[in-house]
Amino acid sequence: MAAQTQKRRTKAQVTEDIARAYFDAVAGRDPDGMAAFWTEEGIGDLVPVGIFRGPAEIRGFFVGLFAAFPDWEFEVEQVTASAGMAAVQWRARGTFRGAPFQGVEPNGRRIEVRGCDCLEIDVDEGKLLRNTAYYYGAAFARSLGLLPQRDSGGEKAMLAAFNAVTKVRGRFTSSQ
Repeated sequence: MAAQTQKRRTKAQVTEDIARAYFDAVAGRDPDGMAAFWTEEGIGDLVPVGIFRGPAEIRGFFVGLFAAFPDWEFEVEQVTASAGMAAVQWRARGTFRGAPFQGVEPNGRRIEVRGCDCLEIDVDEGKLLRNTAYYYGAAFARSLGLLPQRDSGGEKAMLAAFNAVTKVRGRFTSSQ
C-alpha cells in the first residue's frame, strides 16, 4: 500500500526544484534552456547591470556573458524556498578572454563573483516571473581591472581626486 501512495510535494519543494533546474541550465551554459523557464512577461533585474524583459533579452545577456567568459563556471551554494519564492546564493568564476562584454574588451583577467538571486516563480506553470539578482558590481569591476584594487595606491588616488572635485563643486553650488 505504501508503495502505491506517492508523497505530495509542497509548493515550497516544487519552487526549489524549479529554481535548481533553472540554475542547472545556468551552470550548463545553456541560454536556450534558461530562456525556456521564463514567462513571456518575465523580468530579469540584474541590479548592477540593468533590466531585461522577456526570455529573448534574458537569453541575449547570457549569450554575451558566456561568449565573453568561455570557461565560465557557476555553482549554487544554497537555495532557500517558500511557495513561489526562492533565494539562490551562488558563486561564479571565469576568464575574460572571449568576446567583449558590456562594452569592455577582453583582457584575460580571471574573475570570481558571489551573488544571490531572488526568484518569483509561478509554481503551477513552472515558470519564472521575475529574478532580482544581486552581486557586488565593484568587486566584479575590480577583478576586470576597471577599478583599482581595494586599498591600493590607485584607489587612494581615485578617491582623493573624487573628493577634490566634490569640494570644488561644493564651493560653486554653495555660493549661488
